[in-house]
Formats: sequence, structure tokens, C-alpha cells
Amino acid sequence: MRKIKKFLLILLAFITVVSIILCAYIFHLKPTYEGELELKNIQNQTTVYFDEYGIPHIYANSEKDAMTALGYVHAQERLWQMELLRRIAPGRLSEIFGSVALKNDKFFAGIGIEEASAKAIEKLDKTSASYQLTLAYLDGINQYLEEGITPIEFTLVGVKKEKFTIKDVYNIFGYMAFSFAMAQKTDPLLTDIKNKYGAAYLKDLGIEGEFNTTQIKISKQNSQEYAGISKSVASLLDKSPIPPFIGSNSWVAGPAKTKSGKVIFANDPHIGFSQPCTWYEAHLVTAEHELYGFYLAGTPFPLLAHNRNYAYGLTMFMNDDIDFYKEKNKTGNSDLYQTPTGFAAYETRQKTIKVKDSSDLILTVKSTRHGPIMNDLLERLDEKNPIAMSWIFTQQPIQILDAVYGLSHAKNKDSFKKAAELVAAPGLNVMYGDAKGNVAWWATGKLYKHNKEANSHFILDGSTGKDDIVEYLEFSKNPSSENPKWGYVYSANNQPQAVEGYLYPGYYLPEDRAKRISALMDGKSNWDKEAISKMIYDNTSDVAVEVARNLILNIDLNSISAKEKEAVSVLKSWKGTTNVEDIAPTIYNKWIYLYLRNTFEDEMGEDNFNLFLGVSLGKQVIARQIKNENSVWWDNIKTKHVKETRKDIVSKSFHQTIASLQKQLGNTISDWTWGEVHTIEHEHPLGKVAALRRLFNVGPFAAPGSNEVINNQFFGYNDEGKYYVKGGPSTRRVVDFSDIENSWSILPTGQSGNPFSKHYDDQAEMYNAGKFRKMKLNKEEILKTSTKLVFNPKTK
Repeated sequence: MRKIKKFLLILLAFITVVSIILCAYIFHLKPTYEGELELKNIQNQTTVYFDEYGIPHIYANSEKDAMTALGYVHAQERLWQMELLRRIAPGRLSEIFGSVALKNDKFFAGIGIEEASAKAIEKLDKTSASYQLTLAYLDGINQYLEEGITPIEFTLVGVKKEKFTIKDVYNIFGYMAFSFAMAQKTDPLLTDIKNKYGAAYLKDLGIEGEFNTTQIKISKQNSQEYAGISKSVASLLDKSPIPPFIGSNSWVAGPAKTKSGKVIFANDPHIGFSQPCTWYEAHLVTAEHELYGFYLAGTPFPLLAHNRNYAYGLTMFMNDDIDFYKEKNKTGNSDLYQTPTGFAAYETRQKTIKVKDSSDLILTVKSTRHGPIMNDLLERLDEKNPIAMSWIFTQQPIQILDAVYGLSHAKNKDSFKKAAELVAAPGLNVMYGDAKGNVAWWATGKLYKHNKEANSHFILDGSTGKDDIVEYLEFSKNPSSENPKWGYVYSANNQPQAVEGYLYPGYYLPEDRAKRISALMDGKSNWDKEAISKMIYDNTSDVAVEVARNLILNIDLNSISAKEKEAVSVLKSWKGTTNVEDIAPTIYNKWIYLYLRNTFEDEMGEDNFNLFLGVSLGKQVIARQIKNENSVWWDNIKTKHVKETRKDIVSKSFHQTIASLQKQLGNTISDWTWGEVHTIEHEHPLGKVAALRRLFNVGPFAAPGSNEVINNQFFGYNDEGKYYVKGGPSTRRVVDFSDIENSWSILPTGQSGNPFSKHYDDQAEMYNAGKFRKMKLNKEEILKTSTKLVFNPKTK
């Protein structure tokens, strides 16, 4: 008995010691929010006040000192996120994740972001404020890298620390630009459909913009299966440890539309969810400059921001800035390809990709006059038919650093517009509002035209020159609106109206959000901050209600079961809301999925159909196909001697819907709530490991919202009938110039990327419930609610 007691005491002591060591280790890993530290290269004492949500309010004598402090505090919260982001574009994820990331690395290393970044950096004015402040920001990051706490992810994965450089900044912006693009997911798929089934099948998909009826109003003073490309790129982006940008909403109410007579600015960029979340908030104050901004990890100037004078944000333009060209090799010599003036040699370059658990990969990239050959970078492509990718970002001058500096340091509307003009890619809708009552939006990006015969939605002919770009447009020809007579500007990734008769091609999203926003804004002229904040969390789709009614018209209500009649009754009384307690969206989305699958999958095949669901055309077609009784897609090509009709497909899908939901959720329809099937979990890259999930992931939560409502909590369809939210508003912001010190925002999880920080997930439940918190500008209020971290100049 004594031996057992002794053993238990020793065991208890051991557990106690281990617990103390573990607690000490965890405490050691937490960010520093108070005290005093020394920083090299700052001239004067700089103070950072962290408010109750961990937002740093940085007060400095100079902007250079403020930027150095920003780099330091940004790194202590998001160093792991910075590390991932800087590795994607140059193809360096395999160094830390091993061969599982090799496909991703091959593709990004091959498309030339890193090489384009290097050219842009060579041309920078090294004496400019944008360059010098970027160096100060990077200096802050690197000081934390050297002296700060090593993130737990670095330890678990085995990351070797390397200093951050301006090349990393450009590579991060380059990845952002590519994730905005849509052509790589769509054009090869459409080419495949055209080659297999002909033009009649494409006509019903609205590829010429026929479905884009709710257009942003402008006001201006002046046979190979090409779908393999789509599948491969979509898969890479879906599996990326840093999620892609997807879409966004923004609207700016001018003085005539608000109760106060002052501008109210709203913006919620839609990005794939991850943990940590996309944006890092920071408030910088110096004698000459003040800005409250939202920063991408590893970048020095915010893409979303406001101060007492103006506010800005962005949505995706969705323009077409990538083209694919089918090149033609010389017979018997695959080192030469056809050009309009004869044969030319491929340009080649080699890149070494280091792989953690294997030998290095030497990647040889071949390029034509259009761009890199995709066959070398993606699986599923036949080597006999080289496909080149032409992308504006790598072909035009990259002035993104000067652009974002200019946006964040604008003196007025005109200087802001000049900064927006510098963005060649990605295509953005840049939104603007100011304290003087101005509202505006500008579509950025270097727009261009092909010959009328060339359709850039398909793989183009690279050998003859007939499908080459024939004209680049001046910025003045980009869609825009400044202080329109209707009193507001908005964007919801929908197509802008034509400029001088030219409707710019792109991959615009359905009209649902645009229609809802414009209807609400047109409906009244006494908007205030509270009403705008409810609107930004709006979960209603008027389009979905119309689609549901059209679906019901195609079933025989006299021949359905009692349970099916009950479901129809629920849909008939539906107001289009997608709140967690609603039942109708559960029935509606299952029916939509099955009606689309029964309509399109027989021609497309399972893989291409699933790909189709994720691109803009697949989303656009939902409301349109059901109205088209004569569509060629209704007939199932696999059923011989039978020609299915719209009623056949819709009715069959409805019966399957109710049977499937009964099996999944039981026979009691009142249990079929949206929150039961529509859930959100913010995933950390290491949270995919089951043992680490609870430490790193945030959630899951039952989630309101849906695809293409203003509160766009988007998901993919599947047979399981569970709608796992992939992404949504990466922040919700409401900036009210009548009460600028009390403007609001919210993040999906929290400010910190450190799982041991109290700010890792302290906004998650508020976000899910549609609540907000202040973006504080009042120093007296900041001091009362904050801890203080003082940076002193480091003495030699």
C-alpha cells in the first residue's frame, strides 16, 4: 500500500510539474499587450494602446516610427499568416508542408508572380515615401522575428525563420490578384462544353451577359478536355492554406440619402474563411497623418480604411483579365511554336522547388509571347496541345505599392482617384465617401479589347494573331460613378452598365444582392448607422422567393403526398429569409441542387458539374433556367427514346428533395431548420489534424445567411445536404461621417492569430449574431479602455 501511495504521490508531483511547465509555456507564447520594449531605428518613444478587442492604436511622432511599431505588433499577432502568404506566389509551401503542397507550388512558381515582382521592385523610386515606409514596416516585422516569441505553428511544422523583404510584399499582393481572377475556372470549362455539345447548349447559360439585368448605374462626364485547367486551378485555390477572395458588397449613401445629411459608408468584402481571419485592424496617429485601416498580413498599407476625412473599401470587379491561348508547335520540333510572323522558340526558365519530405523538384517553365504554358504546371492536360495563360498582372507595370500608399494618404477625391488609376490588376470596384459629402466608385484594372470575332470566354487561337489583344483602354473608359443624381453608389460583383456602348466582359455574379441593395437604397432617404448596420446583415433574397414560386408551378400539386404538400406550404409562405430558425431555405436549397444536378450533370459529368456549380455562370443560371421551358438542357441524354421536359426534371427533383430530407432530418418538417444544416467553422491550416482541431479552429456555429444574400455566407452543394460555409464577409464596416468616432466594424473571429490570446476568437459569436463594435478614434476613450505598450528607441 505504501508503494502505491508513493507512486501516486510521485505521479501527482510529475503531473503538477508538467502542468506548471505547460502553463508557463502557454503564458510565454501570449502576445505582449503592455509594458516597455526597445525598438531599433525609431527616433522617438512610440506608444501602442491595445483596446478591449486587441486593436492597436499607435501614437508616434513620425509616420516612420508608427510603421515600425505597426510591423512589430502585426507580426506578434500574425507572423504565421505572414509566413504562409509570402510563400504561396513563389512556390515555397512544400518547404514546410512537404509534397502535399507540391501541386500548388508548381502552379504558382510557374505563372510568374515572383518574376513580375522583381521587375516592379527594380523600377521603384527608392526615395519615395511609399518605399521608405514599407521598409520601416518590414523592419518592425523583422525585429519581432529576431527578438519576439516564436509562434507555436513554427515549432510544430518546423519553419526556419527568414527576414521579410519588399519582394514578399509584392508576392502577397500578386497572390491576392490571382485569387480575384475568374477566367481560369470558367473559360476552359465553357470551351469543353462548346466542343462537345455546340452553341445551343451555351446559349442557355447566358455567357454573353444576358442574365446581368441589374447593372451598376454609371455616371460619367465623358476537343481536348480543356476543363482540366478549370478543375486543377479550382482545386488548388480550394485547398490553399490561405483562402481566395470571392466577392463583396459595398454601398455609400450620399447626403441626400441619410437622416443626418452626412455620408454613410458600408463595406463587407467576401473572402474564404480561415483562422486567423484575413484582416488585421490598426489605428495610426501622427502629427501629420491619422488612419484606421485593415491590413493583409505582410503588407504595409491598408486596402480598407477611414479617418475623419474619408473612407474607402473595395469589392471585386469580376472583369476578365486572364485569357488562355491554344498554341501550335512546329511539326517535328516541340521547341518552336507558331506566331503570326513565323515560328519562334519557347522561352524557358528553371525554378527549384524545395520539398520537406523529398528531393528538390527542378521545374522547367516554357512560355510563349502570351505567357507560361499551363501543360507544364497542371495535371490532366495533353502535352500535344500547349495552352498558354495571358494575365494582365504579369504583363502590365505593377504599381500596387504606390497605389495602396496613395489610397491611404489621399488629400481629396481627385488624389484618391489618381491612386486608384495605378491598379492594373486585379480588377476592383474601389468605393469612396468623404466628410465633404462626396460619394464615388471606380472600376480599376487595365481593361482591353479583342477583335469582335474573338470570344474571351473560350480558349483562344494563339497561332494566327487574330485573337490577340487589339486595344488597351484608358482609365477614363473604366466604369465609374461620382456623386450621381440618385444619391448613392454601390457594387455587389454585378455587371456595370456599358461605357460608350461597350459592355465589358467578365464573370459577374447573380443579381440577387445587387437587386436587394438597390431596392433598399432606392426605397428611402433617411438612412442612419443603425439601419445600415441591419442592412449589411440582411439575410433575405427576393430572387429566391421568385425561383421557389417558379419551381412550384412545375409540379402537380394534386398528385403529391401530404408531407410534400406541407413542404410546398412552407415554401409558399416564405419571405426569402435565411435565418437559423427558418425551414424554407433547407427545402429550397436541396431542391435547387437536385434540379441543377438532374438538368446539367448528364451532359457535363460529375466533375465538370461540380465545377460549374462553383463559377459565376452556375450561380447565374439558377434563376434563369427554370424560366426557359425550351432549354436543350432539360432532356437527359442518357435516357434513350425519352425526351424529358422541364416539368419532368423539376417534379422528379422535388420528390427526391423531400425523400432525402426525411432521411437526413426526420419526418417532422419543423425540425428542418436552416441552422441544422448551414454551419460555419473557421479552419486553421493545422486544424485539419484532428488532435489540433479544438486548439486552432473556431466554431462550428449554426450560421444565418446563404449564397447571394447581402449576408453572403456562401457554401457548395453536395449530396450530404450539409452546407458548410466556405466564406463570407471578412469584416463588416459602417463608417458614419455624422458620428465618425463611433463608426462600427466586426471581424469573423478575432484580431489575433495567436491561439493563446484572448483576442483569438472574442468576436466570433458577435459576428455570427450580427453585432458590431466601435472603431475608436477618440484618444480619451482609447486611454480608458486599453492596455499600454511603450516602444523606446534602442540605445546602442
